[in-house]
Amino acid sequence: MTAKIAYDDVEVGTELPAQTFPVTRATLVRYAGASGDFNPIHWNEKFAREVGLPDVIAHGMFTMAEAVRVVTDWAGDPGAVVEYGVRFTKPVVVPNDDEGALIEVSAKVAAKLDDRRVRVDLTAMSGGQKVLGMSRAVVQLV
Repeated sequence: MTAKIAYDDVEVGTELPAQTFPVTRATLVRYAGASGDFNPIHWNEKFAREVGLPDVIAHGMFTMAEAVRVVTDWAGDPGAVVEYGVRFTKPVVVPNDDEGALIEVSAKVAAKLDDRRVRVDLTAMSGGQKVLGMSRAVVQLV
């Protein structure tokens, strides 16, 4: 599959529309059910603190998936993402309140590759800290 964006219309430095994704404890419970990942660090505050975390944290794969939504929304076709990888640098801490946490994601085209592909570099922040490092996606354009 390919994106709905023309390779010739994209320049290095093109910024993708930034997005902010809210995360609450209820979000984590739903994700745990969908993913099968019921590790107590994602829902049990007492356990999370006992293992040295500041509070309950979002699943890394959830954080990764939310971040790449900026790219898939821009591309217009999730199947256009042919490669995606990140390093987890800080956890997304999700307090037990009505607001939870926010994952703020920005991205820009960092390189034009061969075969009508581009590399998009993403920045994901939460609580003023970078939560994903080396976050990069390769997108197949038309």
